[in-house]
Amino acid sequence: MKTLTETWWSDAIGRRKSVTVALPPGYSPDGPPFPVLYLLHPYGGDRRSWLRCQDLASHVAMGQIILVLPESGRYWLINDAGGRRYEDYLVDEVVRYVDRHFNTFAHRGGRAIAGFSMGGACALFQALRHGDLFSVAASNSGAFEAPLRVGDPYARYRDDTRLMMPTTRDHERVWGPPGSATRETYDPYRLLAARDRGLPLSVYLDVGLDDYDRVISMNRNMRDALSAHSVPHEYRERRGGHDWEFVAAGLGTLFGFVRDHLTWP
Repeated sequence: MKTLTETWWSDAIGRRKSVTVALPPGYSPDGPPFPVLYLLHPYGGDRRSWLRCQDLASHVAMGQIILVLPESGRYWLINDAGGRRYEDYLVDEVVRYVDRHFNTFAHRGGRAIAGFSMGGACALFQALRHGDLFSVAASNSGAFEAPLRVGDPYARYRDDTRLMMPTTRDHERVWGPPGSATRETYDPYRLLAARDRGLPLSVYLDVGLDDYDRVISMNRNMRDALSAHSVPHEYRERRGGHDWEFVAAGLGTLFGFVRDHLTWP
């Protein structure tokens, strides 16, 4: 797996931004195009976070898929309450740049979006909002109900240095206070109800049985909502907590789902 750093001035963010692009063995700028998986990091991560998964390269090779790893740090890939336009950056700049500079199948059938925790939630939000761009969404331990969060449901875990959940202050600088327009815009259950049913979407989601109770609950809620809205999906609960060990153990399943549900020539 060959990794490249691609950097340009982002009009949406107002500064230079970089993405990591991972190319499978056999990639060629000529010949048949390749499908693309946009892979989003968790809260506080960056474009290198997913590279810590030891078997990532082998799954990229087996899937013959281009990986694109953008970054937003402690911000969500949405157009947030603080005026940061990370959604515009992703859908208007990153996707366009990748299709222009790499040999991709530039069609929704050749694009998937996935992520871990914050990234898993954003993957589903963007797939629901931009069905013309993405035909597959996948999530490990997605924080789907972030727009509905009130206060700090993770307060009792704050002594754990491994906690990857924002404080109330950090959460509200992205989402605004309860009832904000940003929260309403990205409410996942509203998005499901409003989605364009003419653009089929396949969804994979899983969660660890040792994850936070709230994360398990919101993943079960999302499973039920997908069923209620007749969205084809696969849902799994398996061993593990809210950590990279859990993510790494499920790479084969996630990549297999993406590979099986993309449709490219």
